[in-house]
Amino acid sequence: MANVTIFWFRRDLRLQDNAGLYAALKEKGHVLPLFIFDTEILDKIEDRRDARVTFIHQTVMNLKKELNHLGSDLLVRHGKPLDILRKLIQEKDVRAIYTNHDYEPYARERDEKVSQWAAQQKIEFKTFKDQTLFEKDEILTDSGKPYTVFTPYKRKVLSKLNAFYLQSYPNSQYEGAFAKTAMIEDMLSLENLGFERKEQDFPSAKVSTKVIQQYANTRDFPALEHGTSHLGLHLRFGTVSIRELAREARKHSEVWLSELIWRDFFMQILWHYPLVEKQSFRPEYDRILWRKSKADFTRWCEGKTGYPLVDAGMRELNATGYMHNRVRMVTASFLCKHLLIYWYEGERYFAKKLLDYDLAANNGNWQWAAGTGCDAAPYFRIFNPEAQAKKFDPDGEYIKKWVPEIGTSAYPEPMIDHAEARGRCLQAYAKALRK
Repeated sequence: MANVTIFWFRRDLRLQDNAGLYAALKEKGHVLPLFIFDTEILDKIEDRRDARVTFIHQTVMNLKKELNHLGSDLLVRHGKPLDILRKLIQEKDVRAIYTNHDYEPYARERDEKVSQWAAQQKIEFKTFKDQTLFEKDEILTDSGKPYTVFTPYKRKVLSKLNAFYLQSYPNSQYEGAFAKTAMIEDMLSLENLGFERKEQDFPSAKVSTKVIQQYANTRDFPALEHGTSHLGLHLRFGTVSIRELAREARKHSEVWLSELIWRDFFMQILWHYPLVEKQSFRPEYDRILWRKSKADFTRWCEGKTGYPLVDAGMRELNATGYMHNRVRMVTASFLCKHLLIYWYEGERYFAKKLLDYDLAANNGNWQWAAGTGCDAAPYFRIFNPEAQAKKFDPDGEYIKKWVPEIGTSAYPEPMIDHAEARGRCLQAYAKALRK
């Protein structure tokens, strides 16, 4: 196959409105799509029935079918990306590799290695902005520094967010530029990847206008089935376009648009301050004497704290891979402030369990709840789980669904009194910050 341009799918698993794919099709032609099941990522997943791997596998299989329908195909490989690319250039006359930006520390390191290798091979390696509205240095303060507070960042975004940034890429106009080929090979099975299929209903990639219009009034109530969009999984793996969603948000809901901007905000924080992956954004907060109680952490993980809203959230997470955003805040605050357990422990647990796990957003929200991050809630703001339940689940509908033994002797007493926990937390934080 002569003079091939590889398009490497990653967090952008769609053919339409895909920035890097559009550029490859328009600029180069003879584009052969590639997806790599990256062993550097997969080998770290403990659960061999991880539902996210099932979702990715299904999505990649559907992409392959779409490309077959266009007379092309999707190469699907399993291994370390650089090893895969080295082998590919021995098999095919690869002149260029196009892909989209990724902002996580591992991805940046991976792409830097690929870029250096490609330059040595005289292969063009180009990457594009696709999964965010704004990235890297596109939104800076007037003094040229990254924003670390959300409200002024959002204000600047809204001042710049014109039609140019919201316009979709018309990929379908250039579908003739895909490399024409019979099906190259059968799809790799999950078993070939070392995983088993997790039978699960995944949320739809479509969201109704009604849900968006009512979002501001419904988003805080976990018992409502359609109170939020449930698009986190699709945003994480790029099966929907951020530009399309932002256009809908702009028409129907300022609050929903604000949530999309939060996503960009945390991505640019991770880009500019990659140390936040494992450290507090505010280093003085790492002086806090966190408790290391495995027993308390286990009770939190299992949803047996004696605080019904916390327990409902953790049980929902364990059963479905999803947790309502309001409840995520309450459960995170409870671990960090009631139990005084380091935020990173909870962040890692969510990373294992959440279908929509995204490092930037998960890390940013955990540090917000712990008070250790940029634009964080002040450390003395401590959610009262009982007050939160009364306000956002007033009829106990959500709690009863996930904690059916509520009100019986089978349900445990609270593992710590709220007032006692609050006092202990304030003392620990104040002591660390005085140093």
